[in-house]
Amino acid sequence: MNVLVINCGSSSLKFQLIDSISEKVLAKGLCERIGIEGSRLVYQPEGGEKEVIESDMPNHSKAVGMVLDALVNEKTGVIKSLDEVGAVGHRIVHGGEKFASSTIITDEVIEAIKECNDLAPLHNPANLIGIDACKEHMPDTPMVGVFDTAFHQTMPEDAYIYGLPYEYYEKYKVRRYGFHGTSHSYVSKRVSEILDKPYDELKTIVCHLGNGASICAVNGGKSVDTSMGLTPLEGLIMGTRSGDIDPAIMEFIANKENMSMDEVMNVLNKKSGVYGITGFTSDFRDIMDAMAKGDKRAELAIHVFAYRVIKYIGAYAAVMNGVDAIAFTAGLGENNSYIRERICNSLEYLGVKIDKSLNETKQDEIIISTPDSKVKVLVVATNEELKIARETLALLK
Repeated sequence: MNVLVINCGSSSLKFQLIDSISEKVLAKGLCERIGIEGSRLVYQPEGGEKEVIESDMPNHSKAVGMVLDALVNEKTGVIKSLDEVGAVGHRIVHGGEKFASSTIITDEVIEAIKECNDLAPLHNPANLIGIDACKEHMPDTPMVGVFDTAFHQTMPEDAYIYGLPYEYYEKYKVRRYGFHGTSHSYVSKRVSEILDKPYDELKTIVCHLGNGASICAVNGGKSVDTSMGLTPLEGLIMGTRSGDIDPAIMEFIANKENMSMDEVMNVLNKKSGVYGITGFTSDFRDIMDAMAKGDKRAELAIHVFAYRVIKYIGAYAAVMNGVDAIAFTAGLGENNSYIRERICNSLEYLGVKIDKSLNETKQDEIIISTPDSKVKVLVVATNEELKIARETLALLK
């Protein structure tokens, strides 16, 4: 069965068509600038060249229609008709406490997702738009929702309750939820397979490091703590997000700069992180280039980012009373050997030793620790789309 995986943003739509038996990606692509001037579809069939189709996309329904047309195109399409799409798997950012696992999408499920909209106002409404658009074009095709938050629903109360009046949890469900759950789940499982160790016996720390970044403690195949919180703003310093700060800073800056709460939150979400420290970019590649040229604030941004990762790894080793493996994943975790080395050099107290030559090697999956390292250190390329396809297939079976 072919599964169409949809990851819908407010003005974008990523997709992959995956053969669920062979797990081959038959086609993939991205719709950009939906509802904005200059919208386009980037489409690439398996083994083929990228094709860029510039066309007006006033809404997500038009974008989905263009994706489906590309998939069945006589020249570059990979299927003959939409009947060959057996299911659609949707990435949904926030499921609150309502969804501890993936679920088949029904009208009742859609209403429950809407109830979580105020927990993820930038993401959930866009995810719902993607569901509606697919239903419009493929009304008889089953659809599955795979939630970023679901993997973390195994966290104990100790880990997810904040030190706030308990009534805020009772009334509004204010608690830690965590994100990147699909990635953390996929990577931690791959670690057990690569090491040939039982998943339910491993203590793994997964470092999902990219423009958005989070760390997860996985004990016995279950998430027991993670760095992001009620929203993706908490935790590590990220591309443009501040990560952990003293909450009093918000009032202090608001008073000093004569800002509203919305304006302060915009600064924390979109003007902070390494972008705020460097003053010119959130792209770690540009920051590394600038650091190599002697830019001190670029160097500071990299070192502050790594320092925060080191702190969380140490905390999660304590939470699990030990750690067997540390895995680096996502754009930065998979590709930046300098940051990996800087982090690992501060973990010698755990018995971490990395092989510098292996750390410099570019592979999707590789063990970069030395044979005598007490903790195995790996680089594992994440594959959230494949995880979504697998979850979709498992539910429909």
